Amino acid sequence: MTDDQRIRIAAETAAERSKAVERLLELVRIESPSRHRDASARIADALALEYRALGGAVVRTDDEEGSHLVVDWAGEGAPLLLIGHSDTVWPIGTIDGAVPLVETADAIAGPGVFDMKSGLVVIETAMRIANRLGRRRAVRLVVTADEEIGSPRSRVLVESAASGAVGAIGFESPHTDGSLKIGRRGSTRLRVDVVGREAHAALDPGAGVSAADELIDQLLVIRDDIARISAQGREVLCNVGSIVAPGKANVVNAAASAELGLRFIDHATEREVLASLGELSPIRPGAAIACAVLSNRPAWLASAADAAFGQRLSEAAGVDLGGRPAAGAGDVNFVAALGIPAVDGFGPRGRGAHAVDEQIVTSALSERIEQLVGILLAVA
Repeated sequence: MTDDQRIRIAAETAAERSKAVERLLELVRIESPSRHRDASARIADALALEYRALGGAVVRTDDEEGSHLVVDWAGEGAPLLLIGHSDTVWPIGTIDGAVPLVETADAIAGPGVFDMKSGLVVIETAMRIANRLGRRRAVRLVVTADEEIGSPRSRVLVESAASGAVGAIGFESPHTDGSLKIGRRGSTRLRVDVVGREAHAALDPGAGVSAADELIDQLLVIRDDIARISAQGREVLCNVGSIVAPGKANVVNAAASAELGLRFIDHATEREVLASLGELSPIRPGAAIACAVLSNRPAWLASAADAAFGQRLSEAAGVDLGGRPAAGAGDVNFVAALGIPAVDGFGPRGRGAHAVDEQIVTSALSERIEQLVGILLAVA
């Protein structure tokens, strides 16, 4: 790309800055928590309207988790796949309470700003500029509505959208220094269910089997097994997301469950841990235990092809984008597992994903837009 082209891209980006900020504020005000179908439909409507205005062919899929979008823009060569999501971890009403929408001199804070509505704005704005500047490459965009809960419904959609793509860019938040994420842990969410037997806790406690006690002991077994594997240099992260054991203090509890979030560095470790969980046996006679996988993202070990793809993107963007592995998983894991060169973390710099201080650096929004325009115009 010539210096004149870069100057024009910078000028176009500067002209779009205020519009991009207003669009981000608009999208954040459309609160869109996972598993809220009406909210998901509202933000999908707003996104699809803009994608069509930009010349995109939009296919919408509505299911029990929300409204997913796949958009195709015609252009040169095989499509470049862009990956984002519209759902957030924040419930409706958060914007009026714990995480208000606040704009300061060079920061915008609010629910979903960093993860990842700012990334969606980068895509829209870059497409608008690239369309004005002429010849660009073909683009396919997938926006899922259930990423924050592991993409249980949209995985097939993402994998299908990846067919024929030359490479994939995810628009999750970057590393704190702005570097891309190349390689991410695998992530599995599962539920451990325990069935016991009710009995009076004082008159006949021996007739009962406490599902709550059994679950607690099983969680200790799981923790010890994970610690054993991690001690071998294959770190496994395990978070107990919830424990449910409804009942009364004077009745031996008959049912309990826990939802776990597990993260793995490679496929072999994942298989070993999940196999171990599948072989859990009751400690108490009369108890029953079962594990159900709720969602799964395969581990993404960065390849030479991923690194080379990242380098080509840096050259097209005119800046060293950087790149290193990250702990969190995302929808790009699905695409990378298919062998398609990929990077993630193309959202603007900021902080506070899933936290009350969630925010982006406003100037970073323009930086990412400018970089993406350069990539879209690099059709060779």
